[in-house]
Amino acid sequence: MIASEQVCDAREALARSRRIVVKIGSKTLASDGSVYERLARDIAAAQAEKRAVTLVSSGAIALGMKKLGLSARPKEMAWLQASAAAGQSVLMRTYEEAFGRHGLAVAQVLLTHADLADRQRANNARQALGALLEAHVVPIVNENDTVAVDEIRFGDNDQLASMVAPLVDADLLVLLSDVPGLLDERGERVPLVRNATREAKPLAKGSTSGVGTGGMASKVEAARRATFSGTAVVVADARHPEPLKAILAGEDVGTLFVPHPRRIQARKAWIAFTLRPKGALLLDRGAVDAVVANGRSLLPVGILGVRGDFARGDAVMLLSHEGREIGRGLARFGAAEVAAMAGRRGEEIRALHGEDDEAVVVHRDDLVLSPDEMDVAAS
Repeated sequence: MIASEQVCDAREALARSRRIVVKIGSKTLASDGSVYERLARDIAAAQAEKRAVTLVSSGAIALGMKKLGLSARPKEMAWLQASAAAGQSVLMRTYEEAFGRHGLAVAQVLLTHADLADRQRANNARQALGALLEAHVVPIVNENDTVAVDEIRFGDNDQLASMVAPLVDADLLVLLSDVPGLLDERGERVPLVRNATREAKPLAKGSTSGVGTGGMASKVEAARRATFSGTAVVVADARHPEPLKAILAGEDVGTLFVPHPRRIQARKAWIAFTLRPKGALLLDRGAVDAVVANGRSLLPVGILGVRGDFARGDAVMLLSHEGREIGRGLARFGAAEVAAMAGRRGEEIRALHGEDDEAVVVHRDDLVLSPDEMDVAAS
């Protein structure tokens, strides 16, 4: 049982949030036309308190389906892209009108996973978002569904929101849903989550709405990622008349996920949660201990095997000898080179290749432990 004092202390800390990301999903937007005005009013109130708010909004496909006369969400990629193209302009026009009534300007920002997976393009997005916030404009961020295919999709806008949060240095991420928050086995709202992996994942379920692609499982995963970047997360009911105002006032609204005690740097969060691994390295017990317990780089001698076809600079998973993922990192050699070096000591590699220094396959500066391993280390 979580003490009420803990909940109050954690809630009161939210009042100090200066940069906020709010995400709202397709199901809410499609079923409640008044939500645009409520959202605009709520965000305008936060802006008036000198807070900068970025809105991550789904809804283009759902609105486009109506425009194209489709009765159900299409399965073909071309029709999904067509729906997004038809609906995005409607979505932005609706937001422009709603926010305009409160004296706020909005700006459209469309992203794909490939944009954020490329470090230069991600930095460009960071700078553009920063300039908009400095100009007191509300960025409306959405996935660029018109050009997105499976290989470059985020999966859903909950995950997009968790990646946007570190881009704008957000203190708080608010995921608006159609339920009061995370519910326990009795159907009662969970007020506070200190560890998303242990406390929330067993309770989470996916989406069955037929409109959106998220659900509580997606929100819990987004919260888990964001809290590792030092961002507090609240999953709240979008039907509340002023959810953001209530959250910032410290009211017991929704489910609060507190930041993880072992915050990871932005670059390591990018490696852990944005990049998609191109392969995997199987480690022996000694290498697992060196990486997890001692924070060491991964050397060839500790590698038992190589999976996948990756190139230098690609992200790879690090697996224990039992197959458990212990971390991710950037490979300093391609798959064939690593396979040739696997199990060899430094002197053997130098004798074969004439290298002056011992080869490092994944340097500790490019390596981040998996959330499960960080949870163990923090406990």
